[in-house]
Amino acid sequence: MTYIEPAPLQKENPLESMMQRFDVAFKLLNISPEMYDILMVPRKQVVVGLPVTMDDGSVRVFEGIRVVHSTILGPSKGGIRFDPDVNMDEVKALAAWMTWKCAVVDIPYGGAKGGIRCNPREMSKGEIERLMRAYTGAMLDVFGPDRDIPAPDMGTGENEMAWLMDEYSKAYGMTVNAVVTGKPLVLGGSLGRKEATGRGVMVSAISAMEKLRINPYRATAAVQGFGNVGSHAASLLHERGVKVVAISDVTGAYYNEKGIDIQKAMEYREKNKGLLEGFADATKISNDELLTLPVDLLVPAAKEDVITEDNAAGIQAKLIVEGANGPTSASADEIINEKGILVVPDILANAGGVTVSYFEWVQNRIGYKWTLDRINRRSDRIMKDAFDRVYQISQEYKVPMRIAAYMVAIKKVADTYKFRGGY
Repeated sequence: MTYIEPAPLQKENPLESMMQRFDVAFKLLNISPEMYDILMVPRKQVVVGLPVTMDDGSVRVFEGIRVVHSTILGPSKGGIRFDPDVNMDEVKALAAWMTWKCAVVDIPYGGAKGGIRCNPREMSKGEIERLMRAYTGAMLDVFGPDRDIPAPDMGTGENEMAWLMDEYSKAYGMTVNAVVTGKPLVLGGSLGRKEATGRGVMVSAISAMEKLRINPYRATAAVQGFGNVGSHAASLLHERGVKVVAISDVTGAYYNEKGIDIQKAMEYREKNKGLLEGFADATKISNDELLTLPVDLLVPAAKEDVITEDNAAGIQAKLIVEGANGPTSASADEIINEKGILVVPDILANAGGVTVSYFEWVQNRIGYKWTLDRINRRSDRIMKDAFDRVYQISQEYKVPMRIAAYMVAIKKVADTYKFRGGY
């Protein structure tokens, strides 16, 4: 069967970008047309108004969104983001991505996503807490350990998840820690959660290097984005012998051809208000220059659409492992594929986070904590198995890994729906 290249986009947004790749994978699978709408139309879209008393006594009304894309495989799972740019198209795309991400790593979750249009940087801790509690109250009939399980995302963290758990628990008159993941350890959070996404990126990268016959001890890497995902991915790759020659954050990129001491960079960042600005052990270059360095491995771990049709032709890496969601625009896919670069796509490469979130939920349900060693062994196995499944499909159908990952995910959800019987 021949690979069908996605048509060029008129105007890219997350929903259109996801749909283009979905359409290609769907056609290759020869699934009935009726299944298309079943898989694409979200199960539930909830929009709520949230009146919140601000510190100055005024009342502001915020818009909150929760999209439950699918519950075919199990309860829906997905983060909550606090961001001024939150909109329905973005949330719908991210909810669908969560469905495919959970399916590709074979965990029993559907996909969901939530968001509140706000700027948390301009709000006090008290205002953010009242907003989170108001959102939880409005979503009491949506959330639930057997229905929809939120998690942190852009602009939220363990504090917000603690408030969500507390507000939900108050409403039900008992502690329900399985309603949310990404919680503080003392409230039932899991060991290994913070580094889980970066660890999954590392496992994906090492698995891909085996296929390409790249020796990690002779390999070089550039990591674009040095937040939670990028810094842990860089650190774990460094531990496995990979020479990380470039890292970056919002202040710019930092390059050292002899290799960067990642632990030293992480310690410097912690002492320097979370920024790499002024890091002396490397030469400062631009983020654009980092993307086109002559390295074996490129890890885009910052934000969406950093690899576009404008810069894709200049990329020299043999392997791209996507730590961020949607770092490669749909219009850049064709250029990357023609260059013969192997891309481990976001829905596979960064699924280590949702995998350990699933472990957190399981531990909460059974009331027992696992050791870090057990969590790492189990998450590594899940990520490696998922990589092997996707790689095998990509070879069988002669398609890029991205399309293969969508094929694995769509087939799993469609087959499950058929066995369940539909309506």
